[in-house]
Amino acid sequence: MKSPWTIAAALLLLLSAGTGCEPERRAAKAASCAGGAWTAPGDDTMTYAIEKTDEEWKRELTPEQYAVTRLKGTEPPWSGALLHNKEDGTYRCVACGEVLFSSKDKFDSGSGWPSFTRTAGTAGVREIADRSLGMRRTEVVCDRCGAHLGHVFDDGPAPTGLRYCINSTALSFEKAPEATERRRANE
Repeated sequence: MKSPWTIAAALLLLLSAGTGCEPERRAAKAASCAGGAWTAPGDDTMTYAIEKTDEEWKRELTPEQYAVTRLKGTEPPWSGALLHNKEDGTYRCVACGEVLFSSKDKFDSGSGWPSFTRTAGTAGVREIADRSLGMRRTEVVCDRCGAHLGHVFDDGPAPTGLRYCINSTALSFEKAPEATERRRANE
């Protein structure tokens, strides 16, 4: 029997096949819509503000978080704790706390992973050309610590046309103060 990680990787391959996602073509569109940095293929000189050893990451992250963020794994579709989260707030990198996405830009893509139309600002994520698994995709990593988050595709809704397909395991969620106060007032 295949492991859930193997099945998830196969599903991701099927879901992303044929998206026509060309990082070179998308780079200007992404920069104008979402900010963030884009790294060309073959750029293996990337450095991050937070650099830790594998042993340090293993101590700080759960095994699932480590597998996704440090080993570029993929959680099984429909399994993420934040997939159906509808609360107002901010999505952060689970490894370093960097602000990545806003709940205002989250949408249901039907893919089984949390999806966003844009990043939270000009910092936060870095896009890297990904030629793994015999495909051309764009990987999304945390710009601060290099944690693997997921991939971005050019089949999202308006206004950006982008779909940041992100592993729930790679995210933490911080409720907006107003949402917390509204909920308390209604209790």
